[in-house]
Amino acid sequence: MKAIGNNIIITPEKVTSEKTKGGLLLVKKDREDIRYTKAEVNSVSEDIKGLKQGDQIYYDRHAGHIIEFDKEQFTVIKIQDVVVVL
Repeated sequence: MKAIGNNIIITPEKVTSEKTKGGLLLVKKDREDIRYTKAEVNSVSEDIKGLKQGDQIYYDRHAGHIIEFDKEQFTVIKIQDVVVVL
């Protein structure tokens, strides 16, 4: 699978949970005051410079669309939705 145009295919960071000392499982929810979320780049169009496969990025969490390929889910976003490359 390869991105074309101004698109990037990413895998968003998984939402993790924490276990308390008492054994309760607490799920970390998206905070409404945080607009950007972390992801790993899976594929970048040849038209995009400064970004490569495997890079960690922060992008607008409301951007993009989810696609399924080989029973895995990926998100397709535009380059303008990326705000930070780590």
